[in-house]
Amino acid sequence: MKMYSPDKIRNIALIGHGGVGKTSLAEALLYTLGETTRLGTIDEGNTVSDYHKDEIERKISISTTLMHGEWKDNKINILDTPGYSDFIGDTKGCLRVTDLAVTVLDGKEGVEVGTEQVIEFANEYDTPRIFFVNRLDNEHANFEKALESARERYGPGVVAFQFPVNQGEGYNKIVDILKMKLLTYSDEKGKPAISELPDDLKEKASGFRDQIIEAVAESDDELLEIFFEAGTLNEEQLQKGLRKAIFTKTMIPLLAGSAVKNYGTHELLDLIASYGPSPADFQEEEGFKPGSEDKAVRRVSAEEPFSALVFKTISEAHIGELSLVRVFSGVMKSGDDIYNTSKQENEKVGSIYVINGKKRKDCDALSAGDIGALVKLKHTSTGDTLCSKRDPIVWKKIEFPNPVISVAISPKSRGDEEKISTGLHVLHAEDPSFIVVMDPELKQTIISGQGELHLQVVIEALKERFGVEVEEKRPKIPYRETITDKADDKYRHKKQTGGAGQFAEVWMRIEPNKTGEGYTFANEVKGGSISGVFIPAIEKGIKEVLAEGPVAGYKVVDVHAVVYDGKEHPVDSKEIAFQSAGREVFKSCVLKAKPILLEPIYDIEVKVPEEHMGDVMGDLSSRRGKIAGMESSGRFQVVKAKVPLAELDRYATTLRSITSGRGIFSRSFSHYERVPRDQEQKVIEQSKAEKEHHG
Repeated sequence: MKMYSPDKIRNIALIGHGGVGKTSLAEALLYTLGETTRLGTIDEGNTVSDYHKDEIERKISISTTLMHGEWKDNKINILDTPGYSDFIGDTKGCLRVTDLAVTVLDGKEGVEVGTEQVIEFANEYDTPRIFFVNRLDNEHANFEKALESARERYGPGVVAFQFPVNQGEGYNKIVDILKMKLLTYSDEKGKPAISELPDDLKEKASGFRDQIIEAVAESDDELLEIFFEAGTLNEEQLQKGLRKAIFTKTMIPLLAGSAVKNYGTHELLDLIASYGPSPADFQEEEGFKPGSEDKAVRRVSAEEPFSALVFKTISEAHIGELSLVRVFSGVMKSGDDIYNTSKQENEKVGSIYVINGKKRKDCDALSAGDIGALVKLKHTSTGDTLCSKRDPIVWKKIEFPNPVISVAISPKSRGDEEKISTGLHVLHAEDPSFIVVMDPELKQTIISGQGELHLQVVIEALKERFGVEVEEKRPKIPYRETITDKADDKYRHKKQTGGAGQFAEVWMRIEPNKTGEGYTFANEVKGGSISGVFIPAIEKGIKEVLAEGPVAGYKVVDVHAVVYDGKEHPVDSKEIAFQSAGREVFKSCVLKAKPILLEPIYDIEVKVPEEHMGDVMGDLSSRRGKIAGMESSGRFQVVKAKVPLAELDRYATTLRSITSGRGIFSRSFSHYERVPRDQEQKVIEQSKAEKEHHG
C-alpha cells in the first residue's frame, strides 16, 4: 500500500437523516472507485457497508463503516455513518475526524430533523460540507423543494452545482452547471454521455451558474473586487476560488443523483477530489499538553512527531477489537512503540489495516491525515489519543450526546454478574454513547443510551458475544424525602442481655434546610449529659436514616439536626447504643416534621416538524409536563418543557410513533420538586409493597 501525502487524502463522512440512502451511496462510490465489481443493495443485504447480522436484518446502519478507494491520485476515505437517532453517537465520533461532511438529502423530503441534528455536530467541529440530493428517480422526487429547504435553513451559500432534467421514474439526465453540459446516464456504470446544453435549459443553468460565481467571489476579497469590476469571474478565477469557498463554508455545493442507479457519483467524486478540503488545508491541529489545559499544536505533516485519535472501536469475529484511528501528524509503522496519553499506558502497534467494510488489507504505515485500523491494542478505547512518547499530546475528546432512555437489567441466571459486568465494560469502551451505572442507591444496574433500539442492540450483544441473558426492568426513580416543619423528640435505647447491658438516651430537634443545602448537624449538649465520644455514634445513626428514609426508603435531604440533651449510664453506655438511639430519634423526628417526597424533574427539548407540534405538546402535558417555551428552527419547531422523570419512561419510542420517526429530543436533569399528593401516596404504597416482598 502506498503512502499518501496529506494533500492527496480526502476524508469524507456520509451523514444525514435515517433512510435517505447513505449506505446505497457508499456502495455506488465504492463501485465507481473500482473497489467492487457489483452494486450491492440494502434489500439483498449484500452491501459492503452494512455487513453485520443485525444491520442486514433491520436494513439500517447501526455502526459506522470505514471504506476507501483512489480517485485521480487521491485516496478517498469514506465513513458511512448511521442516520437513525439511536446510533447518532457514532456519527458524532466520525465527524471529529473528517474534513468534509457529505450530507445526503432525500429528493422528496429535503432537510429533515435528523439532517439538522448531524449538521449541528458538523458545525461543532467546523466541518466543511456539501449536499447530495438522492433518490431523484423516485416517483415524488422534488429537487426544487430539497434545494429550497437547504437554502432556507443554511442560507444563500447553498448553491446547486447540478439539477435534474427529468426527475421521477424515467430519471437519467442531469445538467452540470460548472461545465454547462448535459449529462445522460444509461447504465449502472455511472459514467454519463456528455453533450451540449439544449437551448431550453441554458437560461436556468446560467441563473444557477451566476449564484455559484457570486458565492465564490464572496469567499475572497481579491475575487470580490474582480467580480465587482468585471461582473463575473473567468474559469481560472472560479476554479481557484471554489476550493476556498467550500473550505471556509461560504459556499455549500448541492449535487443531484440516484445512489441505487449510480447516477451522479462520478461528479461527486470529481468535486471531492478537485475542490474538497484535504487534511493539508487545515495546516495544524490544536490539542493539549498531557495533564494540563496548556495548548499544544501539531502541523498536519509526516515530518512532525506521531499523533492520532481513536474515533471508533469495532469488535470483529476472529480478530478481536479493531481501533479506527485518524492520524493527525507524523507516521505510524507496524511494530512501533507508541503511547496512549489518555490512559498513560504504552502500546505496541501490531497489524495496520486499511479496510472496506469487513475486507482488510495489510498496510505497513499510516501517515498524517490518513485513516486506518489497528488491531489488538491492550489499553485503548474510543476517544483515546495515541502519540509518540517523546512528544506527547492529548487530542480533544469526543463529546457524545447525553442518553435519552434508561433500563435496569439483572442476570437471568445466578452467578452471571461478573460476565455481565465485563460485557458491559467492553461494549461501553466500543460505544461511549451507551452508559452503564451500577446505582448503589437504587440497587440496580442501569444502562442508558440513545433509544430503545440502541439498548436492544446492547442486550443482544451481551447474549451473542458474552453468553449472558438479562431481564429488563423499569429503572427505579431516585425520589428524595425531606421535611416541611420543625419537630422535637427523644428516644431511650435500653437493652439487657445477660451480664452487659446497653443504654443511651438522645434528645433531638430538627428543622428544614434551604433547598440544596443538604444535611447539617449540630451538637448543643451542655454540662456533659452525653460524653463527647458518643456524639459521632449518634451521627452515624442519623446517616443510616439519611440513606434510607422512614417515609418510603429514599434518601433524606435538606435537614438540620441538633442533639441538645440526653443521658448516659456509667457502665452500659456504648457507641452501639447511641448509634441506635440516634437512628430511632431522628426517624421519629422526620415522621413528625410533615415529611414529603421530591421527584427529579428533567429539561426536555423536542424538535419536530410543525405539523406534529400539537400532538407532541398534548403528549407532554399528559405526562405532567410544563411547557417552558417554543421556538422555530428553520422548518422545525423546538418545544421546551420540564417533565418529571417518572413520566419519561420509553418517551423516545412514543415520540417516534407520534411523529412517524421525524422527531428527536434531548433531556437533562433540572431540579427536584414536590410530588403531587395522589402520586406521593402511590409511591409510598409501592415501596412498602416492595419492602414486604423482599422482606
